[in-house]
Amino acid sequence: MNIIIINGPNLNLLGKREPEIYGHQSFEDYLEVLKQQYPNVNISYYQSNIEGELINIIQETGFISDGIVLNAGAYTHTSVAIADAIRSIKCPVIEVHISNTHKREEFRHKSYLTAACLGTILGFGMDSYRLAVDALVHLKEEADNDDSKE
Repeated sequence: MNIIIINGPNLNLLGKREPEIYGHQSFEDYLEVLKQQYPNVNISYYQSNIEGELINIIQETGFISDGIVLNAGAYTHTSVAIADAIRSIKCPVIEVHISNTHKREEFRHKSYLTAACLGTILGFGMDSYRLAVDALVHLKEEADNDDSKE
């Protein structure tokens, strides 16, 4: 199984940026723990601060991956283009946020991506990523079981 985690702007600063909201752990450190929890899943990672690069990686991987875990950061609240990219691909996308965006500033309450995604997980800190990976793994297992019944 192949899953890619895609992080958007400023998430390269996890562990340094607003630790009262995002915690003290870097994403790279968390990713190693996550990979150990899912040894049978190939988890790759991509981060960019540039909207077009996020769209490119969604398009490049969206037809060959079993799932995408996407934390588009602030682009969640502004990007119709990323939502369109999600709608254009084959694999499921789960939207993830470390913080509960509904407990924050009003502009963070609206996501342009939610309607294009399979689901949304938010507010569980870095564990939001694990919950998304777990959901994609279970989705793939269910699909494989359905295929074996045919």
